[in-house]
Amino acid sequence: MSLSSSAFWILTSLANGRRHGYQILREAALISDGTARLKPTTLYATLERLEAKDLIHADGQEVVDGRVRRYYRITDTGIDLLTAETQALERSARAARASLSAARPGRRTRVGR
Repeated sequence: MSLSSSAFWILTSLANGRRHGYQILREAALISDGTARLKPTTLYATLERLEAKDLIHADGQEVVDGRVRRYYRITDTGIDLLTAETQALERSARAARASLSAARPGRRTRVGR
């Protein structure tokens, strides 16, 4: 199973611990260097799908300033899938770097920051 970008960043955020929706939005933006700009509608639809697939589960709620905060936690199945997806992305990045090196002989290819 391949993860959507939204699912990848949500699971990555939850791998750092239990979070509520707004924390997930902020953390995903932070750890992705701003590339994960999840909208609330996308976030909650993706959370529902991830929960239905047993990749995350609800882990309590609290009321803060009259608003309910629902917390989520990644499951072992979610960790396994995120690990597999991360490994696949690493293999893809290695293949791309090798192709870029072949396309530019004698020049070092710099990927990332």
